[in-house]
Amino acid sequence: MNFDLQRVPVAEDVSLNVAVAGSGSPVVLLHGFPQTHLMWRHVAADLAADHTVLCPDLRGYGDSDKPADTDGQAYSKRTMAADIVALARAFGHERFALAGHDRGALVAIRAGLDHPDAVSHLAILDVLPTLDMWNVLHGAGAAVAFHLYLMAQPPGLPEQLIGAAPDAFFGYFLDLWANDPAAIPADIRAAYLEASRNAVPSIVADYRASATIDVAHDTADRDAGNHLRMPVTVLQQDWGAALGYDATALWRPWAPDLAHRTVTCGHFMAEEAPAEVVKAVRELLDR
Repeated sequence: MNFDLQRVPVAEDVSLNVAVAGSGSPVVLLHGFPQTHLMWRHVAADLAADHTVLCPDLRGYGDSDKPADTDGQAYSKRTMAADIVALARAFGHERFALAGHDRGALVAIRAGLDHPDAVSHLAILDVLPTLDMWNVLHGAGAAVAFHLYLMAQPPGLPEQLIGAAPDAFFGYFLDLWANDPAAIPADIRAAYLEASRNAVPSIVADYRASATIDVAHDTADRDAGNHLRMPVTVLQQDWGAALGYDATALWRPWAPDLAHRTVTCGHFMAEEAPAEVVKAVRELLDR
């Protein structure tokens, strides 16, 4: 399946790079860290057989625009989710299924909360909702998420530290989180590293938002009893035993119509276990 690369304006002075293929009901796939739309190469090829598939680079990542974060809101998940709704509408889709991995999953959750009439189905790969993520990290176990705390710091030091050795920093996570290193071949790894080293300020701003404005938005939703109204499928590694939480119980208040399953591959499941991800997405679309 050949994908067509396009640049699509989604906000003032912001265009997204997006790979498009297929025809039929639309499915939008959002990548994680430290990746680009390329992480969906296997899953998207399968889904494009009978769906219109849109795989954008999120704002701040890949070949999409990287606006400066002058007000602390440029990389809020609310802002990034609005990009995705605008992207789908640019292709004529007022309603679409949405799947997200890692950072893209947080954008997808916010899209589902803010735009329930636009998101018909929601697939989430290997994250917890932002509030729950911060709540389960404590003690020595929180060391596994040191990067969250580093990039939550005020502008300046995180960008300087990461920018001094970007390939070592981003490559560390590609190595640590992949159970099967062969799932990310050398050319794809090189593309991820190049994209990330060229996006240090915007990647840090994305993570910083998850410790600041995203927490405020999610807290307001939780206090108001707002939740995801569409069918939701969550695929996660079993970190709960190590960090002391029940993932399904954490997800249920956010997603009453929930299918939650544990997978045995590494974090990069769309690349390590694409058949399992495709199966889960197709089952979700049938709900």
